[in-house]
Amino acid sequence: MKRNDNGPMLNAYPDSLGGNLGEIANFLSKKELKDVFSSFYILPSLFHTDLDRGFSVIDYSLNEMLAKREDLEKLDELGVDLKLDFILNHASVLSEQFQDIIKNGEKSKYRDFFIDWNKFWAGCGEMTEEGYIQPKPELIKDMFFRKPGLPILMVRFPDGKEVPYWNTFYQEVRYPSLDAVDIRNITGAQYSIADGLAKLLNTGLTEGRSPAEILKETNIYTDKLSDKQKEALCERLESERKYLGQMDLNIKSPLVWEFYDNTLKTLADYGAKIVRLDAFAYAPKEVGEKNFLNEPATWDVLTKVRELADKYNVRLLPEIHASYEEKIYEKIANKGYMTYDFFLPGLIIDAFEQQSGEVLKKWADELVEKKIQVVNMLGCHDGIPLLDLKGLISEERIQSVIDTVVKRGGYVKDLHGQKNVYYQVNATYYSALGEEDKRMLLARAIQIFMPGKPQVWYLDLFAGKNDHEAVKRAGAGGHKEINRTNLTAKEMEAGLQTEIVQKQLEMLRFRHTFPVFSNESEFSMKCDGSKLSMEWKNKEERAVLKADLSDFNFEIFAEKNGEKIYQYK
Repeated sequence: MKRNDNGPMLNAYPDSLGGNLGEIANFLSKKELKDVFSSFYILPSLFHTDLDRGFSVIDYSLNEMLAKREDLEKLDELGVDLKLDFILNHASVLSEQFQDIIKNGEKSKYRDFFIDWNKFWAGCGEMTEEGYIQPKPELIKDMFFRKPGLPILMVRFPDGKEVPYWNTFYQEVRYPSLDAVDIRNITGAQYSIADGLAKLLNTGLTEGRSPAEILKETNIYTDKLSDKQKEALCERLESERKYLGQMDLNIKSPLVWEFYDNTLKTLADYGAKIVRLDAFAYAPKEVGEKNFLNEPATWDVLTKVRELADKYNVRLLPEIHASYEEKIYEKIANKGYMTYDFFLPGLIIDAFEQQSGEVLKKWADELVEKKIQVVNMLGCHDGIPLLDLKGLISEERIQSVIDTVVKRGGYVKDLHGQKNVYYQVNATYYSALGEEDKRMLLARAIQIFMPGKPQVWYLDLFAGKNDHEAVKRAGAGGHKEINRTNLTAKEMEAGLQTEIVQKQLEMLRFRHTFPVFSNESEFSMKCDGSKLSMEWKNKEERAVLKADLSDFNFEIFAEKNGEKIYQYK
């Protein structure tokens, strides 16, 4: 079969379908999956990672619990190439480079592999009592911080020096748990005092407070300690503290660029043809400039990364969420990169609720007219984007999409906890559509007829429903688990017997195997109220989708040299 670079792409974690990558390879080997997917986007828990379901990378070796080299070789034998993640902005605290800093301090060869906050802001602010520079307000007014306060992790060097490092995303500091015997050995305090201090300290540290903060309190236990004893106790706790988190890389370090090169080589060696650049827009930072999509520095960095990727025949897919009105997607496309169609998921829901394909047509026409190459999707590991829709549909219609999905059991994710600064809504796409098979099938049909490379979230394929129990188990911040339910081999086998899965597979196979779906073919779309028509054609072939958004009925047919060769009803 002739390869179609725009063929459908499966999207899953390595443990989403059957528990590991080997089981996914077995799944893709089934006769029901023959000629369905040309690519597979494996989320980054494929690698040696610790947090954020894979987006905090320790190193890019394979996760031994989830994947083996033979699994990747089997995918290659099936003709399935890979899309893999490269987290450009940061690496885990547990990475070799950061651990070397913690161990060797100023003597570490990786001392400047990450961004020393005080070196970055030297001469641009006031030194605080805590040991970090507070930048002048006018220098950070345009900066975009992902969490309250400054993005700093204080790191203790072997000589006891505290050094602030730039930390945009997650961080956690863990102190050892001390019992009464430990505290008595450190301070020489009586056992009853040490026992009370142990309870006081362990409770406070669990709440996220520092040892010094807890010991500054006046109470019956701390009053029994001298300043020297308190200092000894603090020193013990601070000397044994551990970190979790994702530390920002210093792109001005030559070692970081060696790391970038080695990583891209590794991903290409795994079989990656597309590399998704996660958090790339945070990487370039300059005093007085934005720290998110800093221009022109962001594009300069992408150009250098692209030069590395070209050596390994890898296409880059920069990932960024921004409103339609900002036109960032167009900038990325104009510079020759693929980009994400983060608009399609919300636009389809809006079209269904409005019973009109008018805005869908406007967006499809723009993709064709401006030759924008996209990866599109319905659901994904994150959520249904909302921020991206601003400027494409009205605020009232965005709110209507939100209200509809929430009414059907979804959760709204507000940006940085701020109400009315919406970011995404979390739900399975099937549940977002009201758990109606006709809607799900029409949504899939529209997706595969839209310009671009269709990416298919595994749970959408199996018509997965909102998993509220998983959200409860995950606790605070666990809203994304609503759409990440792992399926067992038995559940997958049962799903393959259902009509909704079989019909999606049929459409995806048609999309993969019929050559008309290529960048060289002509695409057009018509819309008349609730009725829409989408067509691909070249000299010999033609594929057509006709649908009615008022009742979700649709048909697909294909012709070659005027003779009908395929029909879906």
